[in-house]
Amino acid sequence: MKVFLPPRNRRLGTVDYLGLIGLAGLLVARFIPIAKLIPFWGCVLRERTGWPCLGCGLTRVADRVAHFNFVGAWEANPLGTVAAVLFALAAVAMVVHLVFAVPIPEIQLSLREWKAFQVVMPVIVLVNYAYVVVKTRFPHLLL
Repeated sequence: MKVFLPPRNRRLGTVDYLGLIGLAGLLVARFIPIAKLIPFWGCVLRERTGWPCLGCGLTRVADRVAHFNFVGAWEANPLGTVAAVLFALAAVAMVVHLVFAVPIPEIQLSLREWKAFQVVMPVIVLVNYAYVVVKTRFPHLLL
C-alpha cells in the first residue's frame, strides 16, 4: 500500500463526493422520518417471507447513527453501521478539505492487496448477512 499526500488544494475528489452523499443521507436520516412518511417503505422480502434481505436494517442504521445511537445501529446491521460512520468521517474530511484546503491522502493498493480485498469483502458481507438473519429469525441464539 502506498500513501500519497497531494499539495494543498480545494479540488473535489472521491472522498469529497462520498462526504457529500454521506452528509445528505445523514441529514435526511436525522430530520426527515422517511420510514414514517412513505407508506410503502420497508423490506418487501422480509414482509412477504419473514427473511431479511442484504440491506435490511440500513434505514434504522442511518437514523440511529444520525442520532448518535451507535449501539442500536450496530444491532440493526453492523456492516451498515461501519459504512454510515465512514460516510460521516468522509463528510468531516470533505469540510476540512474544502474549507481549509487540507489535502486528503490518496491510497494506492498493490495488485495483491486489491485481490485480497476482493476476496475478504464478500466474506465480510456474508458474515454480516448471517448476523442479520440470526438477529431477525433466531434472536434466541444471540445471548
